[in-house]
Amino acid sequence: MQNIIKIKRALISVSDKSFLKNILTYLTKYKIEIISSGGTYKKVNRLGFKSIEVSNFTGSKEMLGGRIKTLHHKIHAGILNVRGNKNHRIELLKNNLKEIDLVIVNFYPFEKIMKKKHFYDIIENIDIGGPSLVRAAAKNFHDVLVITNPENYKKFIKELDKYKGSTSLKLRREMAINAFNEVANYDSTIANYLNNKFDINFPDKKTFSGKLVENLRYGENPHQKATIYSIENNINVKQLHGKKLSFNNYNDIFSALSISKSFNSSKGTVILKHTNPCGVSIEKSNLKSLKLAFNCDPISAYGGILSCNYKINKGLAKELVQHFFEVIIADRFEDGALKILKRKKNLRLINSIDFQNKGLSFISYGNSFLCQDSDNQIIDKKNLKIVSKKKPTKKEMESLIFAFNVCKYVKSNAIVLAKGKSTIGIGAGQTSRLDSCNLAINKARKFQPTKLLNCVAASDAFFPFTDGVEMLIQAGVSGIIQPSGSIRDNEIIELADKTNTVLVFSKTRHFKH
Repeated sequence: MQNIIKIKRALISVSDKSFLKNILTYLTKYKIEIISSGGTYKKVNRLGFKSIEVSNFTGSKEMLGGRIKTLHHKIHAGILNVRGNKNHRIELLKNNLKEIDLVIVNFYPFEKIMKKKHFYDIIENIDIGGPSLVRAAAKNFHDVLVITNPENYKKFIKELDKYKGSTSLKLRREMAINAFNEVANYDSTIANYLNNKFDINFPDKKTFSGKLVENLRYGENPHQKATIYSIENNINVKQLHGKKLSFNNYNDIFSALSISKSFNSSKGTVILKHTNPCGVSIEKSNLKSLKLAFNCDPISAYGGILSCNYKINKGLAKELVQHFFEVIIADRFEDGALKILKRKKNLRLINSIDFQNKGLSFISYGNSFLCQDSDNQIIDKKNLKIVSKKKPTKKEMESLIFAFNVCKYVKSNAIVLAKGKSTIGIGAGQTSRLDSCNLAINKARKFQPTKLLNCVAASDAFFPFTDGVEMLIQAGVSGIIQPSGSIRDNEIIELADKTNTVLVFSKTRHFKH
């Protein structure tokens, strides 16, 4: 059953006044009485339409500097009464109350206002009346239509014309669901603003809400549907070219950016596959950085994601088109570079100049989710302790720090081999640290055999036994950095001293699962 209900009276109170004239035209066409408040009332009059101001409708003036406008029983009774309820009907007649069949409301723009400096100005822009109206109308969707987003005006107008000034239950139900989501998002935004303002990261009840950015090609696999949402209304990356992104593409993009954006300078290249880096390099020359990152594991780089912390020029673009990448991410592209790269029809090009890696990290499991601080710690000399007799040179220490900072972005168990500030072998995601060592060494032997001698190694967690350390030293590693904490730390120190190997302990573990 369509359950068609005639609209006799509408309440409009909107911050976003776009397309308002179009709505008013159709309401007037079907002789629908209009009630409006504050700025909306003034706008309606300026547009040349008739409207009853809320204070005249209720018989009560605005109070407390505008904090109270629509919070009145004549408004809420008009919205909340059940049309088929005899008792409700009697109460309306007894108290001379009128039905309100349509509520068009959007809230104070808290997301924009909260960026202002003055805290109390921000608090003043927490909408009270708007969400109350929307909740009331959405609750009574069987009889009342509520619209919270101007994007739905066209759908509403089409329905008005179809049913000659009436609405269907189907539309009212759909808009009510949208409205409850809107209220939830609004309240969540305020709650999270206050949590951040007063450094409350883990409240008793964690609320967050995401706005739909786009429907994706598919999820991890083609049979899975997927979307991407943003908590802050944008994802701070812009696609410039190429086919539509999938779930895996976005997952890899954010993983790659978390590494490249951890570099303080405008240098550095990351190549990533299935959220694991397969090559990372920081060099003064961006071209050299690109080549060294690629050469770490050119087989894995095929069809991977490239993220660079610099602008891509024409010369770099000529080098890039010689290889197959699914996605190329950069801090802007020169026009000449874009022209070259766009010759590849399906290549996704992403501008990441505005991307920021901040906030909490979430992992969901069914109806539960894990929440933690993002692992954004950058290790420097202050966080380290040299425990071997042999001390690292300045360049060795720089290489050890680089390897360890890359290591935290590799799936555990993780081992990273580096020469200078470039990776030469990466062992990722193995169930045994020994297996990760073996994988990293074999990668280096295959693609960078001449660089194994006197390279350095980083481990994301301590070595539980000496066997992994022995394997690395035998392969040519001259310096190792790892977190301390093993009951066999002393044995590992003894082995380092026996083999004249540099051994550095960090105070921090960097598991990544």
